[in-house]
Amino acid sequence: MPMGHNRDMPFNDENRAGMEDVGPKLRSTRLAQGLSVTFVAKQAGVTKGFISLAERGKTRVSVPVLLRICEVLGISIGSLFTYPDEPIVHGGIPLYMGGVDLQEYLLTPHDEKWVQVMRTTMQPGGGSDGAYTLDAESIFVVVLQGQLSLDVGGDIRILNTGDSTTFSARTPHNWFNPLSTESQVMWVISPPLPLVGEATTTANRDRG
Repeated sequence: MPMGHNRDMPFNDENRAGMEDVGPKLRSTRLAQGLSVTFVAKQAGVTKGFISLAERGKTRVSVPVLLRICEVLGISIGSLFTYPDEPIVHGGIPLYMGGVDLQEYLLTPHDEKWVQVMRTTMQPGGGSDGAYTLDAESIFVVVLQGQLSLDVGGDIRILNTGDSTTFSARTPHNWFNPLSTESQVMWVISPPLPLVGEATTTANRDRG
C-alpha cells in the first residue's frame, strides 16, 4: 500500500470499539499463561507500552501485528471473534482483525466447516496496515463498492466494483482503499480460520 497504511491515522470509533472487545481477551489469555508484557512484546516485535495500550483497547493494531500477538499467545485470531448464532444473519456481527479506518462484519457461524465470509467497509486510505498471511488455504474477494488495491506477494491487483480475485491465504498480502470515497468488499476464506490455536508451550521461556 503507498501505501497510505504507514501514515499516522486516527483511532476512529470503529477501531476503538473493536480493540475494547479484543484487548481484554488478549490480556486474559496472556495472564492465564503466566506470560509477562515484556515477553509478549519482545516476541511480537513491539514495545511493552504498545501491548499495555492494546490490552486496554487504547490503540489501533495492524492486522500483521495482531496476528503476531496471537501467535505468541498460542491462539488463532479466529478465537477472538464473536460468531453469528442465527440461521439468518442480518448485516453481520462486528469483528476486529486489526487494520485502520475500516469496519468488518462476520457473516458465517462458528460451525460452518467450509468457508468464512466477512464484509469490510473501508474509509479512504483504510486497510490492513501491512502484509500478513492466514492459517487457511485460499481467499476470494469481490468489490461490492468502490475500489480495492491488493498486493499479493508483490503482485499489485486493482479491483473495481464487481471485480473479484482469488489467491493463496499463505502468500503475504496487504490491501487498502485508494479512493477518496468509501469502498466495500466481501472476503471468503476457505477453510474458516481455526477457533483455537495450538497450545503455547511456556516451559523454558524467559518471561521477563
